Parts: sequence; C-alpha cells; structure tokens
Amino acid sequence: MTDDEKVQRLQADLVDSYDEELELHLEDHDLEGTARPVSDADKAARRQYFRELFRLQGELVKLQDWVQSSGHKLVVIFEGRDAAGKGGVIKRITQRLNPRVCRVAALPAPNDRERTQWYFQRYAAHLPAAGEMVLFDRSWYNRAGVERVMGFCTDDQYEEFFRSVPDFERMLIRSGIQLLKYWFSISDEEQHLRFLGRIHDPLKQWKLSPMDLESRRMWEDYTKAKEVMLERTHTADAPWHLVQADDKKKARLNCIHHLLEQVPYAEVEHPGIQLPARIRHEDYSRRPVPAEMYVPQRY
Repeated sequence: MTDDEKVQRLQADLVDSYDEELELHLEDHDLEGTARPVSDADKAARRQYFRELFRLQGELVKLQDWVQSSGHKLVVIFEGRDAAGKGGVIKRITQRLNPRVCRVAALPAPNDRERTQWYFQRYAAHLPAAGEMVLFDRSWYNRAGVERVMGFCTDDQYEEFFRSVPDFERMLIRSGIQLLKYWFSISDEEQHLRFLGRIHDPLKQWKLSPMDLESRRMWEDYTKAKEVMLERTHTADAPWHLVQADDKKKARLNCIHHLLEQVPYAEVEHPGIQLPARIRHEDYSRRPVPAEMYVPQRY
C-alpha cells in the first residue's frame, strides 16, 4: 500500500467514524466537502450497512426481551489485539438495548488487593443473574495475552491459568450461564493503519495507551501468545469463534449475526401500550422558572 493509499484509507476511516455516529441522518449532500470524494458506490454500501445493522439491532432487542422474560444468563467475551474492533461491535450491540439487562464489563488493571485474590474472583463478580447479558470487553484471558507477554504474571501463574480455565468455564456453563467467546483477528498492516488513525484523530487519541504502543512493537510475541491460548482453551464446552476483522463493518455484522444464531431466543409478546390520560387539577399552575437557570441557547 502506497503512502497516498494510506492517506486515502485514513481519510475514509475518519469519514466512516463520523458517519457511524450520525448513522443514517446524513443525507448525500452532507457528505460533500469531506476529506475525500464519496462515490455513489460508497454511499450505497454505507446505506446497505446501516440497513443490515438496524435489522440486526432489532433482533438484538428481541433477544434482550427473551433473555429478560426467560431468565436466561448470557456471557459474551470479546478478545483480540488492540484496535481489532472489539469496542466497536460492543457499542453496536448495546446501542439499542437496556443497560440494566445488557451491561458491559471492561475491567481496569487489578489493584494491589485484587492481585492477591483468586485470579477469577474479580471477573466472577460481574457475571449475570437471571435475565441478564454481560459483555466482557477483555476478560480473564488477559492472563494468556497481555500478562504473559508483558511479564505481569509468573510462569507458574500462567500454567495454572490454563489448568483452571476449562474447569472455571465448565462451572459457569453447569450453573446455567451460556458462554460465547469471540476473537477479533486483524492483520499486521491493518493494526498499523488503525494506530495511525488514532494518532492523527484528536477524537481517538485517548484510545492509545503506552501499553497499546508497546503491543504494536511486540506483535510477534502477542501472536505466539494468541496461538497458545486458542490451542489450549478451545474446548467442546466453550469453543472460540474467530471474527475476521480487517473490515470493521463486515466484522460487526458477522459477529452480531453469529451471536444471534447461538441463542435460542424467540419473540416475546407484549400487551398493547396505551398512554393514560393526564390528570389535571384546576387549582394547579406552573411556577415561573428564573431565566438565569436555563442553559443558554447557542444553537
């Protein structure tokens, strides 16, 4: 890929990122004057993406209703390299859902107290009750990835993890939790481009941490750790599902579609909703609000 092609790609990603936030509210004329010309084919592909995304999100709402009404317990793990798109798919899954039913667990690095606990303890605290879905944005597999590569765990702790994790996941399943595990796979060049995009986009620079930059330097070490992890934790009870993620939009749609196929949900019938008449009292009148309490209307 030439330098010009890289610049065009970064500009396209910038347009797409704004596009995804605004969703289909952008009309064709709104795209004029962006960093690069937007072809009719691009516009058609974008509309097709959003049509399918909205359809899948409608199914996710049905899934949520079924989970809540049936008392189902669902855990979905999202793993992958930095900038692989885990956060993007989680955002699209949760976008239309009730955060009381579907919540995200994105745990920071363990504190001094947590480092002395049973390794799985702080993750177990976030597991779902009946009628809940929990999406883990990284999970207990940190031990097999970043902790191994960066030397945050000993060899004994690393081996103990692999001895324990199959039993731990079988216990979750026996307790009635459905467990899904996704690994988002991107190429070396694609991660390089996404990191460049974050460096040059002030709205995304917060996503880059020193650990992210170090992970870029140690690409091959992370590859080896990933290969060992998949080999030793891909079990019949809790298999891994690999998502090809070089194309972010296709990865989101494919992952959501696959997730929906794994859960035996059905549409839940709801009684019709009728808005009740407002109660009015003749002796009530609203009190005036001081003008200085209002937010200034700048727009």
